[in-house]
Amino acid sequence: MDYKLLTPGPLTTTQTVKQAMMVDHCTWDEEYKTITQEIRQKLLSLAGASPVEYTTILMQGSGSFGVESVLSSVIGPTDHVLVCVNGAYGRRMVSMCERHHLAYSVYEVAEDEIPQATDIKSILVNDPTISALAMVHSETTSGILNELEEIAALAKDNELLFIVDAMSSFGGIPIDVTALSIDFLVSSSNKCIQGVPGFSFTLAKRAQLEQRTEFSRTVSLDLYDQYETMEKDGKWRFTSPTHTVLAFHQALKELDAEGGIYQRYMRYLTNNRLLRQKMSELGYQPFIKQHQGPFITSFLYPKQSAFNFDHFYQHLKQNGFVIYPGKISSVDCFRIGNIGEIYPEDIDQLVKVIENYSEVAYVS
Repeated sequence: MDYKLLTPGPLTTTQTVKQAMMVDHCTWDEEYKTITQEIRQKLLSLAGASPVEYTTILMQGSGSFGVESVLSSVIGPTDHVLVCVNGAYGRRMVSMCERHHLAYSVYEVAEDEIPQATDIKSILVNDPTISALAMVHSETTSGILNELEEIAALAKDNELLFIVDAMSSFGGIPIDVTALSIDFLVSSSNKCIQGVPGFSFTLAKRAQLEQRTEFSRTVSLDLYDQYETMEKDGKWRFTSPTHTVLAFHQALKELDAEGGIYQRYMRYLTNNRLLRQKMSELGYQPFIKQHQGPFITSFLYPKQSAFNFDHFYQHLKQNGFVIYPGKISSVDCFRIGNIGEIYPEDIDQLVKVIENYSEVAYVS
């Protein structure tokens, strides 16, 4: 049966985005390379970034491939990166640093707290060798939205390379990459732009990229080599996900038709507020009390000791909705996303299904 994905991506896409994938393209074709270049320029425009100061690099693979591409390509042998962690995706960046033998330190706070600029400032005072700062913007482990402004200002004041994983936030909330002086921002085709999985993209400050041409520790994820090839005419170095690229091109047009990032943000925010209000009325409590993002919410298991997530999940799926299991390390949760082709009427219908769940909750 058809169902709606209430997840942080992959997510429910429009029929027109799906339809765009029904065309086969050759990667060397001039029309296809033009589409790649149009995508690169459009992403810069969405970020409010000048093509003189910034560039866009598309990279095959999931969002994590993009994050690893950046970390393994731009952190030099004399660099020391401070990784801010308040969830699984910050910890994943730490794992990447470990695997590539990068010099790194970890600043970790609880999963329901956000990194604080004052704490980072103290760390920098105590360790002047730190030259780079990496953090997640929207931590989908919990749904918390980390604040960028003060940390971005601190990075700029201390001349730190600033790397931001904006996987589930870019395109769904305004981010002024230039004003924040972000050096490398990474996101993915299957998040708030509302495309399908297949590639990540990095908005990179050209000056920093050009200084870091020899640092890559891999062949496939070499960010500078990908940039250099793509800059010529839009060609990807290796086989690209052609159908995903076509879907993303269409999704960008639909973002414009919706009114741009701010209007999409308002829809997501409306969905999220309605979801949390209705779930609260049913007795489901959110894990995040402050700094809740507009993309996905973690809800604590209800107090009934017999609550079975798998049973709950299957009931929702049979009634047209798919959600995510929890990822919080300390408490039992499940997660409901509200991005993608989702509207308030979908949230209303979901909550009715959950409200009726008690009637079948303990039927084996």
